[in-house]
Amino acid sequence: MTFFIRVLVCAWIGLLASPLQAQIIEVPAGNQNRSQPEIPAGSKSRTASGNGSFQEKYEKIRDLIATDRKLQRQIKNSASKFGIDPVHIVGALVGEHTYNVDALDFLQTYFVKAASYLKSGISFEYDGENVLNFVARPQFSKCEKFTDSYALWDCREEVWKRNFAGKKADGKSWPRDRFSKIFFQPYYAGQTFGLGQLNPLTALRVTDLVAATTGAKRLKASNAPEVYEAIMRPDTTLDYMAAVIKTSIDAYANYGGLNIANNAGLTATLYNLGDVVDRAKAIRQKRLADPSIWPEENYYGWLINEKISELQQLVR
Repeated sequence: MTFFIRVLVCAWIGLLASPLQAQIIEVPAGNQNRSQPEIPAGSKSRTASGNGSFQEKYEKIRDLIATDRKLQRQIKNSASKFGIDPVHIVGALVGEHTYNVDALDFLQTYFVKAASYLKSGISFEYDGENVLNFVARPQFSKCEKFTDSYALWDCREEVWKRNFAGKKADGKSWPRDRFSKIFFQPYYAGQTFGLGQLNPLTALRVTDLVAATTGAKRLKASNAPEVYEAIMRPDTTLDYMAAVIKTSIDAYANYGGLNIANNAGLTATLYNLGDVVDRAKAIRQKRLADPSIWPEENYYGWLINEKISELQQLVR
């Protein structure tokens, strides 16, 4: 194949991968909503049970980042690897620790927890069945064509929702809940872990991107302790956070025709909600009918845009 033909083939493949690249429109900075959308009851009850307030929790994580120079360097380093503004990582950290959990006073505590997970015999399973045996069922056969970790696990989650969640299949009744909750939180009531409050399934989705970008070892569902260690250690979880955010930005560009790279409130919203490809496709359809429609931040992302000037200063 001549050089000229190779260039044409690569360009054609690129168009398939990014069908809306030529039509990308930048999303305006700031919030679409004048006031903060309703905060979920679960977040309110968790905060009240700790005798705290959202403002106190916000100040705690903000001050942790502001006073820890090493953490600031790690945030900027991870952001640089994935080509994103470090304020996106700050926004995800602040959102998680304001509305979901309290920031631990010392990052060393996360290292200790990571070490304990690595030594555990934990595995990803439900009702005695390992997740890898579960996804070997015939219903998941169509997913085997995917070689990228994100597409593979995304397909498997869709099959779970369509064929198993809340249904009777293979002679068994399955709980009506998320795939990540059923198979990826075997010991604890919470679903997310570490400084970035990542779900193990989320880490497995982006492991190929992290490995290709940083050279890190790929995570495997067959080795749950290593997955937990990766998302519990502050020096590795930031790379996974950056990969999740990068995936959101790319999904909105490729499937939604929108550049959200300059709106940390939107990337924080997507970090909180997930399902970024489906959400990008949905906003694309809405904008085809009405181009004045923009993606909106939720309560979590609204805070980030509201505090954006203050948060930007933490990593400058």
